[in-house]
Amino acid sequence: MFELNSVQKQKSTYKATQNACKLCSPLGASVAYKGFEGCVPLIHGSQGCATYIRRYLISHYKEPIDIASSNFTQDSTIFGGDENFKAAVLNIINSYKPQIVGIASTCLSETIGDDVSLFLHHFLEEYKDIDTDFVIASTPSYQGSHIDGFHEAVSAVVKKFAKQGPSQDHINLFTNFVSTEDIRLIKEITADFGLDSILLPDYSESLDNPVWDTYHRIPEGGTSIADVERSGSAKASIEFGTILNQGNLAGRVKNKKLSRTGGKYLQNEMDVPSIEMPMPIGITQTDTFFETLKELSGNEIPEKYTKQRGRLIDSYVDAHKYTFGKRAVVYGEEDFVVAMAAFLDEIGIELALVASGGESGMLEEEVKKYCPENKDKVVVKEGFDFESIKEWSLENKPDILIGHSKGYYIARELGIPIIRVGFPVHDRIGGQRIKHLGYSGTQELFDKVVNALIEYKQTISPVGYKYM
Repeated sequence: MFELNSVQKQKSTYKATQNACKLCSPLGASVAYKGFEGCVPLIHGSQGCATYIRRYLISHYKEPIDIASSNFTQDSTIFGGDENFKAAVLNIINSYKPQIVGIASTCLSETIGDDVSLFLHHFLEEYKDIDTDFVIASTPSYQGSHIDGFHEAVSAVVKKFAKQGPSQDHINLFTNFVSTEDIRLIKEITADFGLDSILLPDYSESLDNPVWDTYHRIPEGGTSIADVERSGSAKASIEFGTILNQGNLAGRVKNKKLSRTGGKYLQNEMDVPSIEMPMPIGITQTDTFFETLKELSGNEIPEKYTKQRGRLIDSYVDAHKYTFGKRAVVYGEEDFVVAMAAFLDEIGIELALVASGGESGMLEEEVKKYCPENKDKVVVKEGFDFESIKEWSLENKPDILIGHSKGYYIARELGIPIIRVGFPVHDRIGGQRIKHLGYSGTQELFDKVVNALIEYKQTISPVGYKYM
């Protein structure tokens, strides 16, 4: 018998990704940049990268979204993208007059070794009268998913503008990649606690505008540079997520929590305490969030939220017979599925499979930490693609799928309901207005899940009953 060499072993275990359960890193960076006032994202790479990102964002947010590109050609791929970068920056400044150009690298520009910081240095030496600010995030997709790109861009902005100072009464909120409606909700909640909060980023207006009388090249809204500067003197930062971008990616050590988020930067460099918690989906995690706001503000929880919580508990009681024992497949970005799994665990739904395309090395640990009812049963898979989710689902027959639109074809083949949450939602109107967080967001999610299960049972019933 002969022994396989290392190359043969790798080939025997290699499995190609089919329909990845994640999106590209510069896409996440583009969303983050849109959350800062006057910022235009620039993708340093091929035109196809920017086109793909625009297509995905426009389909979800239903808004005109400009994403600039340095538009690599064959020559720039071989000889470097310095000239393309310069031309792109000049075009953006002349056409948009931005406050900030948010630069995101791509697989192509990183692979050929383009030094974007050096390109920018040369550009500013040549054009000394330019008063636009520039931020650079390293976001090749082989180094992570759209969530990693999102956090890299937010962190880059904070590092560029935050100024350390004596601790003030305001707080920072790093809400992670959530919906525009969720951001508006979080702003309302913190205002009700009497807290001055800085959201990093805030794309609730720039990616979900009202109707305009006249076209705006750069949509209004976004966190101002002045507010980012103030983030360095906040009394605390709250970060939604426990995985964030601290996993086993390039140069990091697995499970050592080497986070490069904006909140961690402010804690390490400017002594702003960082409080990490799961996204507040479900009663338990929302309770944690509200207790934190109570402590930071010194104010009691407003009565309207106490009543929301009470109504939510009452609805759990009313509908437990419809959810108890049902089996769900949950998929999406890692921090989102951790919070969603905790919510489903709370309402009595069994977690058949929790899957993500992310590869932090932390997903199983975090899911089981926040899902006490299911921790011994749940199957957790990271680095999973949709074909793997499909194969698993066809074999294990879940009752419901919970995730974004890319999983619809699986639900269709299985003939089971799907609850569209997270990003992207391409096949329905209002994806940007789905509420996930807080007691009110949880209430809407709970009603959707229960009613989907009831509708499915009603549809397959030979009787066609019209009473519950």
